[in-house]
Amino acid sequence: MTRAERLRWTLRSAYTVGRRDFMATVMSKVFLLFLLAPLFPLAVGLASGSMGERLVESSGPPKVAVVADEESFAALEAARERLGLLAGDRPFVELVRYDAAADPAAQREALLAAEDDPVVGVLEGGLESPHYYGATEEDGRVARTLATFVETARHSLAQAPPEPAPFQFTSTEQSGGTTSKIRELMGLGGQMVIFVLVLLLAGMIMSQMLEEKGNKVIEVLASSIPVDAIFLGKLFAMLAISLVGITVWIGAGIVGISLWLDEGLAGLPPPPAVGWTAFVVLLVVYFAMNYLLIGAAFLGIGAQASTVREVQTLSMPISMGQIILLFAAQAMIGAPTSTEAIAAAVFPLTSPLAMIAFATQRPEIWPHLAAIAWQGLWVVLILKLAARFFRRSVMKSGRPFRWPWQKKETAPV
Repeated sequence: MTRAERLRWTLRSAYTVGRRDFMATVMSKVFLLFLLAPLFPLAVGLASGSMGERLVESSGPPKVAVVADEESFAALEAARERLGLLAGDRPFVELVRYDAAADPAAQREALLAAEDDPVVGVLEGGLESPHYYGATEEDGRVARTLATFVETARHSLAQAPPEPAPFQFTSTEQSGGTTSKIRELMGLGGQMVIFVLVLLLAGMIMSQMLEEKGNKVIEVLASSIPVDAIFLGKLFAMLAISLVGITVWIGAGIVGISLWLDEGLAGLPPPPAVGWTAFVVLLVVYFAMNYLLIGAAFLGIGAQASTVREVQTLSMPISMGQIILLFAAQAMIGAPTSTEAIAAAVFPLTSPLAMIAFATQRPEIWPHLAAIAWQGLWVVLILKLAARFFRRSVMKSGRPFRWPWQKKETAPV
């Protein structure tokens, strides 16, 4: 058999294996639950976000008791309102005035110990000699905020500011600084989408390989077709299943955005550097390449595992390894031409994550073509290596694989 004929036979066999796995999964009832899977973390995220918002609203800003006359307190309150514009909807602190009592120490202790209307501290001495008592650090947020209020109030009472010119504001559609930050966030978002999808979906390959090893299906297939075809067919079958799910999720997301935003899709942020169309295409392609790279490694690992316990034991270090790869790929964000970013783009397991961030920041297309070809080469190499390990350790074909620390087995006498 010539090399071309062997290649055609391998591809034909891989197609047969892939079609079998694809139809068996997509036509099952469980696949509907697979399509509904993103709804569960989305519901949990919305529920936890709503609960956190309620907790923030119920807690309110820290309250400080101010023992001062009305004029000094009015100046402090004016300074708080003026500087409070920087805090947005959540003020820095809340000030409550109290008249000075005959015994300042007893009043202070009573205010600090009150539980029905608790305060984090007490400010005494007015603007002339302010003294703050509270269970906070001297350089903490509350103490520094009160010191700023006091300085601002002293200035406002010392001299009235001149009549200021009205503040004018003109809104622009975009600026270089905001566009750059938005594109960096897009790159991080694209990396997280690929990472989460691969983390959720790639582990299915390892479990499926273990299941077919257990019921001896894999041995039957290996006796009739090349092991490379088995691995290739299973890998692309799971990729096709994942793409079906992603297509459904993207369609549902587009419908949701169109209904949720008043402007529809026109309300989306500024496009990435390569444009929305190219970015979506590259996002799908890089997901596929990352899935193939990680999935090929998972196939090799699943082929070596013999029990469910071994798979579960391997899941934790594999997941931690994927997180480390994600952190390494984030070197591309904000510095796409740095040495660390180039190294992340060259290393095959981080290349898809790094290049999707590159797509949001730089408009060049040719680096993506080179990166995809480079990643495809490594998919082939990893599959070849996984198939060789499978033949030697599981099928006992060829010279058996032996770790360096393992002793060489001696033939019985």
